[in-house]
Amino acid sequence: MFGMPLALIDEAGKVAAELARDWREIVAGSEGYVTDPRRAGLHRQPIVWGDMDSMGHVNNVQYVRWAESGRCNWTRKYGMVDPTNKQLWEEILTPRNVGLILKSIKVDFKFPMLWPDRIFVYHKLQAKPNEETATMLLDVMILSEAKQRPAAKCLEDVVVYDYKAAAKTSLPPFMLEQFRHTWSLQESAKEKALAQVNRIEEQIRHLEKSSWDRPDAKEDFGGSSP
Repeated sequence: MFGMPLALIDEAGKVAAELARDWREIVAGSEGYVTDPRRAGLHRQPIVWGDMDSMGHVNNVQYVRWAESGRCNWTRKYGMVDPTNKQLWEEILTPRNVGLILKSIKVDFKFPMLWPDRIFVYHKLQAKPNEETATMLLDVMILSEAKQRPAAKCLEDVVVYDYKAAAKTSLPPFMLEQFRHTWSLQESAKEKALAQVNRIEEQIRHLEKSSWDRPDAKEDFGGSSP
């Protein structure tokens, strides 16, 4: 509002560059989502023209499809961080062993997305699993790259199902171990992102105060406080 000396302009530029670089970590990480591309359900997935409907925006059904595709990719990627059990992680998406069945899904739409754009889909555990866990609530965030904010948030209720026994079951050890580790990653991501947000807010307050404290800025308002 008042203009800045070069030193403050340089500092403001660094803040702007950090926000442009880390916006996903700030937006999603601060809520506990792990934004590492190796764990993302969908990473920079392009929206295509056919995703839109006659109203000129992405059809509501498409968000459910993105959440579903994201969940499938999210579980498959565990095979990369847990190569010993890679085959078992692959079989989660088949009726051959233990799998995750979607019981219900709720979608909260934040704004209508348009083509062209790209999306990020992240899943997170709502609670730390244990040996008795047979159902899981998964929070889902669908991020717009163009708007740099959530386009939708979902809540998935997932059941652990043993296809061989044709019955609900608890998490097998290999899944339980990895999901517990995921919970730790979520907590770390949230702590790190919130610390970054607090630091950036302090920098911005410093920039605002330093701008206002300039004599020429105060003269514009007759020397009074804003």
